[in-house]
Amino acid sequence: MVCLLLAACAPRPPRHEPPPQPAPPDTTRAPTPAEPDTAGPTAPDTTAPTPPDTVAPAATEAARLRTLRVCAGGDVLLGNNLDTLWAARTAARLGQPVTPFPDPDSLLAPLRPLLEGADVVLLNLEGAVGEGPAPAKCRPGSTRCYAFRQPVAAADALARFAAPAAVVANVANNHAMDAGPEGFAATAAHLSQAGVRVTGADTLPTPLPTPDGDTLAVLGFSPFLAGPDPRDLDAVRRHVSRAAARYPRLVVTMHMGAEGRAAQRTPDQNEIFLGEDRGNSVAFARAAAEAGASLVVGHGPHVLRAAEWKGEALILYSLGNLLTYGPFNMEEPLNRGGIACATVDGEGRVVEALLRPTLQHLPGLVSGDPSGRGSFLVDSLSRLDFPETAGRIQTDGVVLGPASRR
Repeated sequence: MVCLLLAACAPRPPRHEPPPQPAPPDTTRAPTPAEPDTAGPTAPDTTAPTPPDTVAPAATEAARLRTLRVCAGGDVLLGNNLDTLWAARTAARLGQPVTPFPDPDSLLAPLRPLLEGADVVLLNLEGAVGEGPAPAKCRPGSTRCYAFRQPVAAADALARFAAPAAVVANVANNHAMDAGPEGFAATAAHLSQAGVRVTGADTLPTPLPTPDGDTLAVLGFSPFLAGPDPRDLDAVRRHVSRAAARYPRLVVTMHMGAEGRAAQRTPDQNEIFLGEDRGNSVAFARAAAEAGASLVVGHGPHVLRAAEWKGEALILYSLGNLLTYGPFNMEEPLNRGGIACATVDGEGRVVEALLRPTLQHLPGLVSGDPSGRGSFLVDSLSRLDFPETAGRIQTDGVVLGPASRR
């Protein structure tokens, strides 16, 4: 899926620092005990905790915090009111009616079973949210430019569909400003009013308090006009380490890389697409993990990519298209995505992870994929691209832990 950038820079929506929090626990990660070498899934460490009188205060505080389950998906677009002609074209191709604006709750409903046990759900919002006139993004006659804006009802549907989990929408991407700078600000406002948290609008992490007093934070990056730039690795390390110092459980999300069927591999180099420098996602993700991110979630290529471990941090380079109801190409492998769920302990370590593959059917209706082909793709790509640090995926979707824990 290809699109052009807007020429104007958007003002950042106002962000407010959360009220002062208690001092965070020591984020130093203790070595993880080795687990038995088995062919089955890697289970979380269930060793009984050390008696309190022999545990350092910081470790005691980390042990007090329960694990949090973060489920993340790739690109989401729930209709497009900047272009309704695509529905007529698709209907003619399929020989059946296609509505440009289906009920967003109905579109999202098949994903609910894939979010079982989630405390936080993170999605990349592929487009603005709003109504009414908007500045034209694409030149007349362009065949490689797309402008996306979903109706306001989409924000309310996103807030509802994963309840009681908190929903976070990443706006650090190349479509968040498709309705112009004012549309970018309106998107953040509509999401916030609906109860969806926004990340990627600036360099500050988005904190997500849980009902029992725990906190997890999310920070989004993209090489486009919206979001902190992932190509400046020194700045990336500053932003992530500052966030991790306050929130030991930190998720970083990135929208970068080339696009399309030819972009399934993950090169350790800058990716140039349509003349744009889309950055080096490997260098970025490893820098974020080294600076304290527990989980790094990628999207942007519109296809599934590899996974790897960086220490105790899990990196998912692209979760592909999750639910893109609009003028998207749904040919193989662009129709395959996934929801990844990771359990993060009080010290910020991923102790368990699972990939649930999804499959889209024209014109963007999604379902879980019982064939598990997405797991096979990610496992194969991981072994090809990162033979030493691969995030191995079993046929049941379980992500085997890092080599240090096998």
